[in-house]
Amino acid sequence: MIELGKINKLTVSALEEGGYTLLCSEKSDEVFLPQSKTKVKHTVGEEIEVFVYIDDKDLPIATTEKPKGEVGSFCFMKVVGLTDFGAFVDMGIQKHLLVPVKHQKRRFVMGEEYLVYIGLDEQTGKLFGSTKLGNYLEFSVVDLHRNQKVMMLPYDESELGVSVVIEQKYQGMLYTNEIFSKVQLGVEVQGFVKAVRPDRLVDVSLQPVGMTNANHSMDIIIKALEVAGGFLGLHDKSQPEDIKSQLGMSKQNFKRAIGMLYKAGKIDLLKDGIKSKLT
Repeated sequence: MIELGKINKLTVSALEEGGYTLLCSEKSDEVFLPQSKTKVKHTVGEEIEVFVYIDDKDLPIATTEKPKGEVGSFCFMKVVGLTDFGAFVDMGIQKHLLVPVKHQKRRFVMGEEYLVYIGLDEQTGKLFGSTKLGNYLEFSVVDLHRNQKVMMLPYDESELGVSVVIEQKYQGMLYTNEIFSKVQLGVEVQGFVKAVRPDRLVDVSLQPVGMTNANHSMDIIIKALEVAGGFLGLHDKSQPEDIKSQLGMSKQNFKRAIGMLYKAGKIDLLKDGIKSKLT
């Protein structure tokens, strides 16, 4: 069955005037791919990946353009048009996505980017966008555990920290005092679960927790020493900002890690920095 709002793998069954007829593997459903929505010529029997959606004529149509996201996903999109009934955002294909006014947490501003959930209207089959993220995130059961490695999509900043969508499913918080490397809104970053709170929100970190964090910090320092030729001008009296900018970690983690590396015989502690004993 062909899925609307999804990338489908379909087979070219016929060459038509102005495009191609595509069939799914069960050969029970078909969709038209206009030549204007693909950059290459296709042949009968060829299997291709296409994104399928309902067009302005209320008919299903296919495109080989790759959208920024599919139904059920969250992604950043730029506002390209405003109307009384909603806003249109660029989802990476010729067809722009409508975010109705009722689905805007706050009214959109032309040219701004927002984290948008891509939904499917079951009655019309048309796609819509929403910034009321809480309606589409999972809060009943959070299947995550401490120190689990996850992908996070940062979408909002406050004094407390950066709000993130975790694994395209859960809501989390990356606290300001634990951010030691650059985090850019709209750009996915790897992180680690610190705790799942009673309200089902998830505390996350850019570094692993506990001893795993120490091991992670030691690995970063060893790799930095290798790149720098065996010496780093950082020591236990260095400014936290210098350690953060060069290694992306807190001064506390740095001091703990160099202490462990010294005891393991992997570095020498000098007045003006640390020197590798592995080179």
